[in-house]
Amino acid sequence: MSSTSLLAAGLALISSVSALRSYPQFGEKQFSQSFLDGYNLLKFTSSLGPYSNRVSYGIDRNTPAGCEVDQVFLLMRHGERYPDYSGFGQNYEAVLAKMAASNVTSWKGDLTFLNDWTYYVEDPGMYSQESYSGAYAGLADAYARGTDYRLRYGHLWDKKSIVPIFAAGYSRVVETARYFGQGFLGYNYSTNAAVNIISESSTGGANSLTPTCAADSNYLPCLLGSFSKTMPELEVAAARFNAQNPGLNLTAIDVTHLMQMAAFELNVRSYTPWAEAFTLDEWVSYGYIWDLMYYNCVGPGSEYQIAVGQVYTNATRVLMQQGPKSGSMFWSFVHDTNITPVVAALGLDVPDKPLPNDTIHFPYQYRASDIVPMGGHLTIERMTCNATAKSVEGVYVRAVINEAVVPFNTCQGGPGFSCPLANYSAIVDAAPRFNERCNTSSTYPQYLDFFWNYNTTTQYNYLAGPIGYQQTYTDA
Repeated sequence: MSSTSLLAAGLALISSVSALRSYPQFGEKQFSQSFLDGYNLLKFTSSLGPYSNRVSYGIDRNTPAGCEVDQVFLLMRHGERYPDYSGFGQNYEAVLAKMAASNVTSWKGDLTFLNDWTYYVEDPGMYSQESYSGAYAGLADAYARGTDYRLRYGHLWDKKSIVPIFAAGYSRVVETARYFGQGFLGYNYSTNAAVNIISESSTGGANSLTPTCAADSNYLPCLLGSFSKTMPELEVAAARFNAQNPGLNLTAIDVTHLMQMAAFELNVRSYTPWAEAFTLDEWVSYGYIWDLMYYNCVGPGSEYQIAVGQVYTNATRVLMQQGPKSGSMFWSFVHDTNITPVVAALGLDVPDKPLPNDTIHFPYQYRASDIVPMGGHLTIERMTCNATAKSVEGVYVRAVINEAVVPFNTCQGGPGFSCPLANYSAIVDAAPRFNERCNTSSTYPQYLDFFWNYNTTTQYNYLAGPIGYQQTYTDA
């Protein structure tokens, strides 16, 4: 063999060895065999704990090849926050006072940490407000979502037009909208954003992000009844704490309040010792109590609430039919109980049969933590797509819940398991009509029109003055 041939062979060998070294070494796994999301506590703090991405079906979140998103609709819950005083904070203060008044002088067992722990609401004025510090801070969550969506949907903005942002008229919701806008628009926020604050009054009728169903007489009783529900595992937790600390007399209801309090603590402090005071089985049971509440009271278990969701789905469907000429980006901000009706109206996350009240439904078919954690959001994409081997050229719709693509059960033949717009429209039409089912007063608006008739002023882009003491509803 000539010297030239030897040199060529040597270079080829070196090249092949280098190529091999670019791959994992022998024995290393290309894919992990452990999937531990099922043990992540954030999946059991329901709607009260920090945001977590939805457990996905493995469908690519990125826009399918040959498609382009030309309209996007975001319906997002406010970010991580402090508890409200009414219904939450007052219960936490009451159970903590009950524990302090017991004969326990030094905490033992699972509650040993209480010898040093202090309640995280340091000032009662913080009740109801968005959290601003810690790894799970709500304002940071909103800002980060804005920056992420600028990267994902920035092509929809021409860098000069006004971008409307719609927020239900509640202090923390408006602040979430503002921080999202700052994240999305960056230096242009002060001049190119137009925050529109939509009143939460029931007199808004259908022209609202938070419609009220007058005919749903079970709405409040359902919610209030859910807060007094327990599971056997929570009785076990109460008995364990009482046995470890003689003189303590906690009940299962007390335990639910403590678990709620723990979820909120993560929103503020990034760490809660209460998380480890309860077993995983107890957290699973606690999470299911909330699943039942959302399913029965503001989800697919209530035909009235499905009608409530139809307000948003119908308005955005009309915008999709009109196409980008009517606007390309619609950023809306609301509460958790305004998102679950919309998801139900789209036929998503609807169990095969009603959830049982006496046992936990395994496998999960309706999970509040996958739909409305703090910062939870539904994103609907209108896509214009080229023809593929499985679909024709046309306009398609995809639903994304907490950054996981969620296909429609009856329509998924398009790119990325999307649905043709015409078929999507049929899904929207299948939901009961809001005005008819909810007996909307004829003196109230009968349809949503602020997506077409919005203000373009920067007047509400920033808070005018300090937030009022325990302020909730706001007009500025």
